[in-house]
Amino acid sequence: MGDKLKVTVRRGGPGAQHDQTYAVPAEDNQTVLDVVSWIQQYADPTLSYRFACRVGMCGSCAMTVNGVPRWTCRTHVRKVSERPEIHIAPLRNLPVIKDLVADMDPFFDKWIGAEALHHPSRSREEAIAPIDPQDAARQEADLGIECINCAVCYAACDTVAGNPDYLGPAALQRAWTLLNDAKDGAHDTILDAVSGTGGCHACHSMGSCTQHCPNELDPMRAIAGLKRDTVRRAFRGRR
Repeated sequence: MGDKLKVTVRRGGPGAQHDQTYAVPAEDNQTVLDVVSWIQQYADPTLSYRFACRVGMCGSCAMTVNGVPRWTCRTHVRKVSERPEIHIAPLRNLPVIKDLVADMDPFFDKWIGAEALHHPSRSREEAIAPIDPQDAARQEADLGIECINCAVCYAACDTVAGNPDYLGPAALQRAWTLLNDAKDGAHDTILDAVSGTGGCHACHSMGSCTQHCPNELDPMRAIAGLKRDTVRRAFRGRR
């Protein structure tokens, strides 16, 4: 790779962004987050970015690297570029607060819009309902529980880019998880939310969400499940 890495970073805030280039020492096993941290510590302390765990557990370091949304802590420079240069930008489809920091509020607002939050079916005074881990619905729910809300799928989604009302793959996947959870007490509420404008039927099934999920989840499968269940309910009536 040579002694120096040419790193171009998208800088600025809402409505006023520009690219700025830095020369960063190239190291073996260097991650993109290592590069961003070096710039902030040694070249430009005004650079803003977000990170926490550094080991692929929290998802807060997600950025766009050479046009692809990724967790930067687990993305090695050699993996994304054969040449000694990379371009780093904030996540797509989200407002920019400053530099590489995206505003996550719209992303989580979509979760609320999809009713992708647990609706208790029992009070805290009641015994916890037993769940069979081999139950088909439980196994379906388990497929999506490792989502850590990093918004990589949301940034990768072209439907979100073209339709600001679309709830997005993460929110819909969470809704599908809850729909298959016997402990959730508002299945009809969830189906109402995901069948409306911007819901699961707005998905074009291009699969970018599944392709880019760092945890190898399959939001497109979940969205297909929501489409089936909303159509079945339309023909059969409410549960």
